[in-house]
Amino acid sequence: MKTILGKKIGMTQIFAESGEVIPVTVIQAGPEVVTQIKTVETDGYNAVQVGFEDQKPQRVNKPMTGHFAKSGTAPKKYLAEFTVEEGEAYELGQEITVADFEEGCKLDVIGTSKGKGTQGNIKRHGHHRGPMTHGSKHKRLHGALAGATYPSRVFKGNKSPGRMGRETVTVQNVTLVKVDADRNLMLIKGAVPGGKGSLVRVRCAIKGQSK
Repeated sequence: MKTILGKKIGMTQIFAESGEVIPVTVIQAGPEVVTQIKTVETDGYNAVQVGFEDQKPQRVNKPMTGHFAKSGTAPKKYLAEFTVEEGEAYELGQEITVADFEEGCKLDVIGTSKGKGTQGNIKRHGHHRGPMTHGSKHKRLHGALAGATYPSRVFKGNKSPGRMGRETVTVQNVTLVKVDADRNLMLIKGAVPGGKGSLVRVRCAIKGQSK
């Protein structure tokens, strides 16, 4: 399965030939190189490890320096791996670029959503407000958590205030509107998770998934 790492640049809009305005997210993807090939015989499963964005050699420890030297690639800042489908073949040092993706194809984009910090139950879970008059002291607080004597405890998983955001989010079946191979850019229709400069993983959409 074709997969490429990239950084979210931001959002803009482009015009289709019909004159329609299309909101797109700009992602600077790749080039990435294959740094390790895992097989059932050596690792118990088939996968390919790729590296993205060059890293200064002095910022890489000795084990990782040897790891990159073994693959014949320069030190990379980000490493990721993806499973290999039957019949796919990769080589150490092979470069994967945006040119490997066709315009109009469907993609899955995986990223980390923006962190919102600690939030209340209304913003975090969409609960309704309490009464705003007659001396109510529960305008934005959650309702009852336990029912009197029984069960006399709070069940696990209750929706309550807490940390919000900064979670792994996958957006499925988004359209690749345009590819700029010269500048390693992908223009993807709609929004993708994460803030500007955040790391994202772009892969071809999985067949049979929900639209």
